[in-house]
Amino acid sequence: MTPKDIELAQKLAEAAGEAIRPFFRAKFDQEAKSDSTFVTEADRAAEAAMRAIIEAERPDDGIIGEEYGTRNEGASRQWVLDPIDGTTSFIAGRPIFGTLIALMQEGFPLIGIIDQPISRERWVGVVGRETLFNGQPARSARCRELKDAVLATTSPHLFDEHDADHFMGLAGKVAPRKIIYGGDCYNYGLVASGHVDVVCEAGLLLHDFAALAPIIDGAGGMMCDWNGEPLHAESDGHVLAIGDHARVDDVLEAIACHH
Repeated sequence: MTPKDIELAQKLAEAAGEAIRPFFRAKFDQEAKSDSTFVTEADRAAEAAMRAIIEAERPDDGIIGEEYGTRNEGASRQWVLDPIDGTTSFIAGRPIFGTLIALMQEGFPLIGIIDQPISRERWVGVVGRETLFNGQPARSARCRELKDAVLATTSPHLFDEHDADHFMGLAGKVAPRKIIYGGDCYNYGLVASGHVDVVCEAGLLLHDFAALAPIIDGAGGMMCDWNGEPLHAESDGHVLAIGDHARVDDVLEAIACHH
C-alpha cells in the first residue's frame, strides 16, 4: 500500500459521488434483485465509474463489486466496492446511505472509505493511521457502561430468528430510547466520530463490511464478528462495531448469552 493507493481510493469516492448526485430525489429506474434487495441506475452508474478508473490505473488489481461482480479474482490486491450501501434509504430520499470503498491485501482490509455524497461527509481509514473525517481526525467515544450506549442496527427485520434472539440480548442491556434503526454504513461513520457507541448487524456480505474495519480501528474503536474475531474476506457477516474497547467484553457477553 502506498500514498497513491489512498489518493486513488479518494478519486473513486469522488467519481461515485458525481455519478450518484444527479439521481438523488429524482426519477430513476430501480428493480428488485434475486436476494430481494434493490438496485437503481445510480448504483450501477457509480460502480461503473469506479471500475473504469481502477481498470485504467490499476489493471492488475482485482475488483469485487456489488453490481458487476469480480474481476481478476486471483489478484492479491482487491478493490471492494459497494456503490450505494443503503439503497432503500437512497430510494426514499434519505441522505444516510453511502459509498463503500476498500482495498484488501490477501483478504484483509488496508484502506476503507465511507462517502456520503449528498452531505459530502467522508471517513477515510488506513491501517496504522488515524481515521480522518473530512480531513480532520475522528475519534470514537468512551462509554462508561453498556447501559449508557447508543446502539444502532439497520433493521431488526433483517435478523433471522436465531440472530434476533442474540441481538435482543444486547438490546436488553441498552436503554430502549438509545436504540436507533436505519443508517446502514452511515452508522459506522457515526461510531468513528463518537456519536454512536455500538453497531450490530448480521447477514452482511464482503462489500458491506470490508471498508469499515480500518475506519473504526483508526478512530480508536474495534470491529469484529459476534465472537470477537477480526473481520476478513471469509467472515460470515455477523458484524459488531464498538467505539470503546472497554465495552467489548460487555457487548460480546450480552450478545452471546441470551437464550
